[in-house]
Amino acid sequence: MMNTRKTAVAGQFYPDDPRELKDLLDKVYEEEKGDIDLELADKKLIGGVSPHAGYMFSAYQAVHLFEIIRRHKQQFDTFFIINPNHSGMGNDMAYDSNEYWESPLGNVEVDKDFAGYLGLPVSRVEEQREHSGEVIVPMLQYFLDYSFKIAPVTMTMQNHSNARKLARAIYDAGQQLDKNILLIASSDFSHFVSPQIGREKDQLVLDKIEQMDAEGLEQVIREKHISVCGYGPIMALMEYARLVSQNPQARILKKGCSGDVIPSDEVVDYVSIMLHEA
Repeated sequence: MMNTRKTAVAGQFYPDDPRELKDLLDKVYEEEKGDIDLELADKKLIGGVSPHAGYMFSAYQAVHLFEIIRRHKQQFDTFFIINPNHSGMGNDMAYDSNEYWESPLGNVEVDKDFAGYLGLPVSRVEEQREHSGEVIVPMLQYFLDYSFKIAPVTMTMQNHSNARKLARAIYDAGQQLDKNILLIASSDFSHFVSPQIGREKDQLVLDKIEQMDAEGLEQVIREKHISVCGYGPIMALMEYARLVSQNPQARILKKGCSGDVIPSDEVVDYVSIMLHEA
């Protein structure tokens, strides 16, 4: 019997009906397509940062990342989805032990080849009720017309040391398995602050990402108390970029906040970012 991770937030963060889900993403894509930086589709892609809030709020940022991936001339075998752990349950870092992840758009296979190469605990506790990895999957399915697998990694203990360790493990495993992989770091940015404060605090983090300074990113988040919930996955992506490229670049694709959809004095910020070779 196959072990399949059931959806935890379908019907909440995104429609659980396939037609409604596609209609929503059709609508968002139509609004955003004219502003998507398709020049990046010609670059060598390393990975990206995608938000993980409800689609009605954050899909406007996310579609920029996934459309560039769709337009890229290369097809990727496996997408590493590196996400934080909002419940705190389980290991400091873990690789998901399920064989498939359920989605309204059909099940997606977990790439079991990586499970034995990363040196991580293989567990399903971390992802069982976690939304931040799950919401990436329907995006990949909607945009890509080819078969792919996912490699879900949860970072519960987010720090630079773990990020660097994970990046090296993914790099080494990718070399040994000879697969074409792309990393997606799942993260929202500042939480429940005014739009102005959110923009100011986010910019401190974005500056470090553009400078490819992962240690500096952790430092500014801790010193300035910036509520970027997936900074560990972002640091892992940055460290991985430095392993695969001599001159990795980060391009900010789209910034926004929940207040763009429902005006509020306290908003959550969303940013999509692509890392690529110069």
